[in-house]
Amino acid sequence: MMWFKQLFKINSNVIFPVVVFLCLLVTGTAVALDGNEILLQVDRNLQPESYEMYRKLINIEPDGSKKEFVLYTVKKGQDRMVALFLSPASEKGRSTLRLGDNMWLYIPSVGKPLRITSLQSVIGGVFNNSDILRLDYSAEYNAVILEETADKYVLDCKAKTSSIAYDSLKMEVDKKTMVPVTIGCYAASGMLIKTLYYKNIKKFGDDLLRPSVLETDSPLYKGYKSIMIYAKINKKKLADEVFTLNYLPRVDELR
Repeated sequence: MMWFKQLFKINSNVIFPVVVFLCLLVTGTAVALDGNEILLQVDRNLQPESYEMYRKLINIEPDGSKKEFVLYTVKKGQDRMVALFLSPASEKGRSTLRLGDNMWLYIPSVGKPLRITSLQSVIGGVFNNSDILRLDYSAEYNAVILEETADKYVLDCKAKTSSIAYDSLKMEVDKKTMVPVTIGCYAASGMLIKTLYYKNIKKFGDDLLRPSVLETDSPLYKGYKSIMIYAKINKKKLADEVFTLNYLPRVDELR
């Protein structure tokens, strides 16, 4: 029996470290995230899948003058969004609809929806329609990890189709909160179109901790700046009917 105990002692000294190493290896593999998984987490940390939201958009011109807009917005799933203008008075009652890559603007005085594009802007300024009616990043981009440090991921996000406003994004994601810090938006030529800056982490509802301010500037619009301030984001169940052209004149009924 002594030889058995001695053999077990020797083998355990060898086997135990190996088992620990394998466990750590398996555990590390299980928690490792790829770029697309990080992008999915970013989307869910920024907003629920279906929600209602109030926000203010501010355009600042080189001379310091400002124009402000207040929007009520609802979104369902990854590809449907409606936004209603609450102010200023000149814009009140206008509404926009996005279904995938397709967008429309409804103007009460015109009485019918008009097609708009992602690179246009219904409010002017640096934010375009794609920014204002933004879908989930993971719905539009495939991501790979360019760099990883102790406190951030840097993602290279490539557009899934040529109809998306930006051909690629360079996104810095904070590891602690798993939300973006900065996003560089690029054309297919590699030219920087604009930079988005997510700021001022704030709690929205019971389980949403995310930036409450989004700022942007662009080398194409020197001296101009646009800001988006989020005031309220709540989960909300929404009927499919809400995301149709016929419903655009009635969006205010949702509030």
